[in-house]
Amino acid sequence: MAYWIMKSEPDVFGVDHLVKLSGKTDSWDGVRNYQARNMMRDDMKKGDLVFFYHSNCKEPGIAGIMKIAREGYVDHTAFDPGQKYFDPKSDPDKPRWYMVDVKHVRKLKRVITLAELKSHPQLSDLQLVKRGNRLSIMPVTKKQWDFILSLE
Repeated sequence: MAYWIMKSEPDVFGVDHLVKLSGKTDSWDGVRNYQARNMMRDDMKKGDLVFFYHSNCKEPGIAGIMKIAREGYVDHTAFDPGQKYFDPKSDPDKPRWYMVDVKHVRKLKRVITLAELKSHPQLSDLQLVKRGNRLSIMPVTKKQWDFILSLE
């Protein structure tokens, strides 16, 4: 099993949105970064655990836990001009973008803020806390995962 952090803006799609959906499951579409795409396409496996991270908000932080419910598949929103994440250069015969399905596991007892994560030397190698890291998806080690959960 692998562990991940996936970022989303809570006013666009937050953990509470996922909780309200039928089956508490949705596709994680709209990723338009090749490195993040490669992780979804090649590395994420069904059952992997994911921290749901709220970004671009007053208090960014880890708000919940999800699991990968469906492994990487073609992000069809790239082909539809009516979609927010339409990419005119994407070709259905040679798809450029992929997505995964995620399922809500639980909300954390409290949001573990980015400031708090940065304050722990045990997390100094966590990609999320490194300066200039803008990836929306990043791997987490088992040791980091367990330590973050201990902060709850």
